[in-house]
Amino acid sequence: MGRDVTEGRVTTAWLPKPRWLKVKAPLSRQCQEVEHLLRRLQLHTVCQSATCPNRGQCWSEGEAAFMILGNICTRRCGFCDVTTGRPLAVDEDEPIRLAEAVAEMGLKHVVITSVNRDDLEDGGAFQFVACIHALRSRAGPPTIEVLTPDFQGRLASLDRVLEAGPDVFNLNVETVPRLYREVRPASDYQRVLRLLSQAAGHGGVAVKSGLMMGLGETETEVADTLKDLRRSGVTLITIGQYLRPSPAHLPVVRYVPPEEFDRIGQLARSLGFDRVASHPLARSSFHAETLFKTLEDSSPNRSPVKAPHHLGESPR
Repeated sequence: MGRDVTEGRVTTAWLPKPRWLKVKAPLSRQCQEVEHLLRRLQLHTVCQSATCPNRGQCWSEGEAAFMILGNICTRRCGFCDVTTGRPLAVDEDEPIRLAEAVAEMGLKHVVITSVNRDDLEDGGAFQFVACIHALRSRAGPPTIEVLTPDFQGRLASLDRVLEAGPDVFNLNVETVPRLYREVRPASDYQRVLRLLSQAAGHGGVAVKSGLMMGLGETETEVADTLKDLRRSGVTLITIGQYLRPSPAHLPVVRYVPPEEFDRIGQLARSLGFDRVASHPLARSSFHAETLFKTLEDSSPNRSPVKAPHHLGESPR
C-alpha cells in the first residue's frame, strides 16, 4: 500500500501499466556485453541501480549512464530505487576505469551521475571533476554530461564541477514544489532552482533538468514549474512518467497519456526551451546524446565550453 500524495488517501491497488509503457527486457547480446564490461571494471550505472525501463534499448544501442561514488545513497527519496545506507569509501581509481569503459564502448557522449553523498564535505564534487579530467585526458574525448546531486546547496561544489568544463550540466527538479516534502524530503525546490541559475550564469555549458509526471501534480503546477526552470536558465528539459519501483515507494497517482505529454512538450517549447523530450519513457539520460547534439547542431554560435584547468586535480 502507499499514500496518494494528492489527497493523503491510502491506495491498495497497484495500477496496471498501460500498453504505451510496455518495454522489452534487456536480453540482447549487446546488453550482455555491456553488463559484462561493467562487472569487469566494477562500475555502476543508474540504468541498473534505479531500475530504468529504458535499460534494454540503451544498452542494445551501446549507451549507458554511469553512476559514480558507489551505489549506496545517503538519502531516501520516495520515488527512487537506489539503495539507502552508509556509503563505502570513495574509490580513487573509479575515474580511470570509467574512462576505460567509455573507450571500450566507443561512446561519443557520456552521462555521469551519482548517488547523494551528504557524508562528504563537498558532496562528492571532486569525483565528478576527476572523471571529467580522466575522460578529457584521452585522445578524441567524448562530450560530457553530468547529472549531479544538489550538493546540499553548496555553490562552491557546483562551481568546482563547472570549472572542469562539462558540456551539459543537469540537475533534476523531479517534481512540483507542493510535492517536495513527500517526493524529495531531503531536498528543496528553491535550492535546485538556485543551483540551476548559478550553472546557467557560468557560461559555456548547456543547462538541463528533468520532471516526473504521475505523482499527483496538476497541469497548472507543471506549467509553473516549467516557467521557473526557464527563468533559471534551463535550456534542455526531459519530462517523463513516474514508475513505481516497489510497493515501498510512492504510488503512481495516474499514468499520463502520450497526448498529454505532447501538449506539455508544446508548452515547454513555447516557453523557450531549446530542446524538449516529453513522452512517457523520457528520462534524463535516455538518448541524452541526441538531445544535446541536436542542440549543438542548431546553435553554431553557442559559447564554447571552457577548457578544464589543472588536469591533475581531483574532483568531488
